[in-house]
Amino acid sequence: MKFVKEKANTTPIEDTVFAIVKKAKAAKEQRGKENVIDATIGSLYNEEESIVAFDSVFTPYNEIKKEVKAAYAQSFVGNESFRKQVYDWVCEDKIKKLQHSVIATPGGTGAISITLEELLDCDETVVLPEIAWGSYKLMATMDGLKVKTYSLFEENHFNLASFKQVCSEVMEQQHKLLVVMNDPCHNPTGYSLSIDEWKEVVAFLNECGKQGPVVLLNDIAYIDYSYNLKDSRDYMTTFDEINENVMVIVAFSCSKALTSYGLRCGAAVILAKQQESVREVEIVLEKAARANWSNIPNAAMENFTYVTTTNYDAYMKEKDIYVQLLKERSSIFTTEADACGLKHYPYKEGFFVTVAMDSNELRDQFHEELMKHDIYTVKVNKGIRVAICSLSVEKTKGLAKRMKDILNTLK
Repeated sequence: MKFVKEKANTTPIEDTVFAIVKKAKAAKEQRGKENVIDATIGSLYNEEESIVAFDSVFTPYNEIKKEVKAAYAQSFVGNESFRKQVYDWVCEDKIKKLQHSVIATPGGTGAISITLEELLDCDETVVLPEIAWGSYKLMATMDGLKVKTYSLFEENHFNLASFKQVCSEVMEQQHKLLVVMNDPCHNPTGYSLSIDEWKEVVAFLNECGKQGPVVLLNDIAYIDYSYNLKDSRDYMTTFDEINENVMVIVAFSCSKALTSYGLRCGAAVILAKQQESVREVEIVLEKAARANWSNIPNAAMENFTYVTTTNYDAYMKEKDIYVQLLKERSSIFTTEADACGLKHYPYKEGFFVTVAMDSNELRDQFHEELMKHDIYTVKVNKGIRVAICSLSVEKTKGLAKRMKDILNTLK
């Protein structure tokens, strides 16, 4: 007797990240954290190997009245002040020609989830990067969607040819396209497309739009840790060139931006040429929000608005300390990896560097061998993810060479 729906995926979830995090934690407890390299954690950690919680964020949060924390939000689509500030924060002044709306969501995950759930029908196909955050595929399969992937890289740059080929195949098959791009600061490789690459992507999507509706889901979870923050939104100027058959939905994560991962808050920013197109999607997403979670934490929205306006200077100053720390850690790892011949995917900025693997079979062997040497990482498709966001500078030094030496024993 089956109690779940017929098409439910009943394969037990295997969350590779949390499983390895648990193993790393046990190793630190048994052998002392000074003897263990824990490169699993996808949160920002300080040099003392503790999670970072910005003073500029949590001091004002703690001062919010308990009645505000206890209260429902003004609406299930989010507080008006929050929705306005999210749009201004995400898009700055880069969008000149598009209509927009904002739906508050529980983290960037909520924005991605309802987009997949509501914009494609069961058995339709979503296009994902071949190397990607594993939850994209999980969300897609839970919604009864099929997945097709494009190769992310051609040598050291974005593989536009593969992107075009896969998107064209899907469009020809179903006359509708929803494609996910996690950029800038891609998880897990740390790649960011150039503005010229983005221009080519948008021009191609406009061509696809001649055959049917196109939705670009742009996951910007790590954008506020871009190494060129001043220019981090410049690529959004290319969105102004979309035609009336193309829509962009930007998935924004307050959780990442404010180091408040457990205080689930984010937004879906809907962008399109025509107001009626925006409104159509807005209606569907707001109903999905009401049905799925009803309400985003009121205090989280109020705090985001305060931190990014009144407390802006303090927040940006504090965040920059950790952006510089990320730059230092990533420079050490990639420089030493290049010196010893440890191949990694092209890295520009962000929380992670991913070591490239010739096959997933070799990746599995390498991952197991690393753990025998108290080096804990996360497996991704065709790679080993190293979370430099949580490694101290001291533990980053020499890590690439150690990994290369271990890899050499397997070949």
